[in-house]
Amino acid sequence: MDTYVHSRIDSRVTRPWNKDKFSGAKPPLSPKHVWAVRTRLQLLERLRDLALFNLAIESKLRGCNLVSLRIADVASHGRAVDRASVRQRKTGRPARFEITEQARQAIDDYLSQ
Repeated sequence: MDTYVHSRIDSRVTRPWNKDKFSGAKPPLSPKHVWAVRTRLQLLERLRDLALFNLAIESKLRGCNLVSLRIADVASHGRAVDRASVRQRKTGRPARFEITEQARQAIDDYLSQ
C-alpha cells in the first residue's frame, strides 16, 4: 500500500487509503441501531453479550471500565442490583450508574443459565 510518489517517470501517484473517509470521533448509535443490536442478540440467545451491551449503552462507561466489571459489581446474591459503582481507570474517581430494568433482566437471564 504505497501512499507516496515514486521518483520514476512512468509511475503514477497512488491514492491514500483514507482519502474521503471520516476520521476521528464517531457519532453515537441511534436508538434504531441500538434496538437492532438488542434484537439480534436476543434472537441469537447471546445472553452475556446482551447484558454487556445493555450495560455499555445505559451506563456510558468507557470500554476499559466496562470489561473490568465483575459479576459481584452488578449482581449481589444472584440478582442484579439497581445501582452499581466502579472506579474509573482514567480518572480514578468512582462512577455510579443506575442499571435499568432491561439491563437487570438481561443480567438475571445470564446468571440463571
